[in-house]
Amino acid sequence: MSLLDLITGNTGNQVAEQAENKMGISKSQIIALLAVAAPLVISYLRNKSKDAKEAEALNNALDKDHDGSILNDPSQALNRQNEGGSILNHIFGNDKQNVENQLSQSTGISMDKIGPALAMLAPIIMGYIGQQKQASNTGAGGLGDLLGGIMGNATNEAQASSGNPITDLLGSVLGGGGNQQQNQGGLGGLLGGLFGK
Repeated sequence: MSLLDLITGNTGNQVAEQAENKMGISKSQIIALLAVAAPLVISYLRNKSKDAKEAEALNNALDKDHDGSILNDPSQALNRQNEGGSILNHIFGNDKQNVENQLSQSTGISMDKIGPALAMLAPIIMGYIGQQKQASNTGAGGLGDLLGGIMGNATNEAQASSGNPITDLLGSVLGGGGNQQQNQGGLGGLLGGLFGK
């Protein structure tokens, strides 16, 4: 399953339905949020995994808590919001407020709802990474390459299927070449800053 499949397929749609029912956020906004949040989470984790201790901690967390089963039962996402909040605090650290501001601006989800919505999506994104890790039999030392590969494939897919609002949004966050939107604002800057490190 590619990152684009996660966002536009059954998992993304089921989570979006839950968010619409429980939080009053439209399905299209949640899918848009997943499209911009997933690359950010993956990029931050990739950056962290350059540190051997962080890579080991991520490897253990993926093995213990994120085997990908949530992708087959996205209803777990609502019950794991507290866990999702902890995940986001660890991943984004001091950047969390800035990230939430940028995601709120790019998706139109209000600031009072963006945190809970992100916390709901975090276990889904981690489950996807865990599934990819299992499928490729990757250990702690290979996580940076695995995460980079996920991002590279997503960039290629976004460029290949431009014209779809979600793939264009994904492309704008990833810096999708000629399809890059001019109004990406701070999200592209956030990612650019990460890749520049």
